[in-house]
Amino acid sequence: MKRKKKPKTATTPNQASFAVCVSILACLTICLISTTTLQAQRAKSADYALIFGTVWGPDDRPVYGVTVKIRKAGEKRTRWEIHSNHLGEFEQRVPAGKQDYVLSADLSGYKSPEFKHLQPGPEITVHVENDERVDTGLHLK
Repeated sequence: MKRKKKPKTATTPNQASFAVCVSILACLTICLISTTTLQAQRAKSADYALIFGTVWGPDDRPVYGVTVKIRKAGEKRTRWEIHSNHLGEFEQRVPAGKQDYVLSADLSGYKSPEFKHLQPGPEITVHVENDERVDTGLHLK
């Protein structure tokens, strides 16, 4: 019996290496484009300032579950309401840029077996210059 000869392929070693190089180049281009897109998205989401604070009780211990209201200075309406965590801490992202914010504690509906008669302390004004973190504290009476 005669063996059938395999058909000769039309590609040469040079053509095969060229195809591999083109494939690698295409993959690198896709990786570069996706990396650039991710960096652009991160840059857009990084335009914020952070107000970070702690709610302190009359005995200078952190207080959990207090509602903190934040508004821009000169406005009456509250823009953000957040609650202090188990460490008495709260944080809120605000737009980057020069602005004053007024923070106040809202104790309506707050019940604590530890503190019988808490009263909110004075409002605190926080100044944000740009995209930065500002640390502050709210003291209750």
